[in-house]
Amino acid sequence: MYTQHGRRYELNHELRNQAGMWLRQLRKSRGLSQQELAARVGAGYYTFISQLETGRGRIPPDRYLIWARALEIDKREFVRTLMSYYDPVTYGILFDQAAESQQAEMLASGSSGGPPQDQENEPQSR
Repeated sequence: MYTQHGRRYELNHELRNQAGMWLRQLRKSRGLSQQELAARVGAGYYTFISQLETGRGRIPPDRYLIWARALEIDKREFVRTLMSYYDPVTYGILFDQAAESQQAEMLASGSSGGPPQDQENEPQSR
């Protein structure tokens, strides 16, 4: 996930696209245009919203609360959902089975990405 090569890049790209679709759906369900959302979150250009919605960027973590308020969504739900897309490794550590289910759904839907295979050999800490 942290490299720009191979399966990890493909998984990261697919997850960003899904995050963008989720953000677009959320914005539209609130009846907001890209311009209106940009104004609410303090983005200088509405094209930033377009870039996020097409998977070509990420919301900076220090802006999560502003975005949650702008989209009228619970801050914890917003951050948790974004984390599942932006940082599935950490999400999987924190929320165990939810991440496994998400990865299984992605694989079943035909995504060419997948979880890193080298984790099997990592020592387990308790």
